[in-house]
Amino acid sequence: MAVSTAVGRASYAADPARSRGRRYAEAPSPSRNDFRRDCDRIIHSAAFRRLAYKTQVFVYHEGDHYRSRLTHTLEVAQIARSLARALGLDEDLAEATALAHDLGHPPFGHAGERALDDCLATCGGFDHNAQTLRIVTELERRYAAFDGLNLTWETLEGLVKHNGPLLDTAGKPARRYAERGVPAPILEYDRIQPLDLTSFASAEAQAAALADDIAYDAHDIDDGLRADLFTLDDIEGLPVIGELIHEIPAGIDSARRAHECVRRLITRMIEDATAESARRLAALAPQSTADIRHTSASVIGFSPPMQEADKAIKAFLYPRMYHHMRVQRVMQAAEGVVRDLFAHFAGNPQDLPLEWQTDTDEPFMRARRVADYIAGMTDRYALIEHGKLFKATPDLR
Repeated sequence: MAVSTAVGRASYAADPARSRGRRYAEAPSPSRNDFRRDCDRIIHSAAFRRLAYKTQVFVYHEGDHYRSRLTHTLEVAQIARSLARALGLDEDLAEATALAHDLGHPPFGHAGERALDDCLATCGGFDHNAQTLRIVTELERRYAAFDGLNLTWETLEGLVKHNGPLLDTAGKPARRYAERGVPAPILEYDRIQPLDLTSFASAEAQAAALADDIAYDAHDIDDGLRADLFTLDDIEGLPVIGELIHEIPAGIDSARRAHECVRRLITRMIEDATAESARRLAALAPQSTADIRHTSASVIGFSPPMQEADKAIKAFLYPRMYHHMRVQRVMQAAEGVVRDLFAHFAGNPQDLPLEWQTDTDEPFMRARRVADYIAGMTDRYALIEHGKLFKATPDLR
């Protein structure tokens, strides 16, 4: 299905010239708009560089060809820009949201997050989205005039709300936070610079969120095939994928067939999302970003058939990849590394680097400081630190 590229900026696209601004006022750049500056600040941050050695699914020394958190982020940014371009949205804002969306992930991917969440159980838990907000508003310290990156309101909103509102109209936690509540770091920052937690984010942030889903589906299939966790024959029965496999010309070697399948899947999903989002936008007929924010549902998304295909792909990947015995064995050992580090630094704060030490004896603040330090570690740095502090460090292979 061919999708024509949108010409010009849509009336509901975010406009950097009309941004709600930054927490700390700055002079405008003579050469870049505000959303482009956000992209550049994220790319030059220490947290962004560290993504190169943070786990996506496979730890870094499994092989150079598997995705890291950084390569995943770059793929999400590319897809987000493609969606934004096709729909007449602001490409820079979509890219900024995509580039920063995973900055808060600790070492060892979701295994590290589970471990830190358990370690902070009495202190509100650990949430990588909330940690992302902490990084870009407080923990990055590169500028003389302020902590954080001082990103625009629109980028911060997108990082916090790209999956939808965090509070319902009655002010109660919604969606993924319905049971545990909105993480304290988000609520604390919202009191300083309100992010309208009851509304949807911009269409650009929604495009970045959908790009994350597309990238996950496609590259996890690619990495799973490369790791021999499953074969093309195993995924041939999945909706959309089976169809794509049958379209690939015969006589091509298995590696090329796998790459061709993944390439076509990305294209098919982008085309579907573009067509479905265009249909939703036409039905809504928004005239401004405010119209997008105050809808009752996302305006960027898959068609119903593609939603079902997305669910089927994820349902396949959970047992065959994420919960595969080989992956789980490594991730369980990785969780142990994070728990060990947290227990040691919580009990021996003097062993933290000087810039991470604090003079407070308040348990919550001390635990949060330790978690901030560990969350910023790369996989390999966490293993190096563990090796310095403990007699035995697991070989995560």
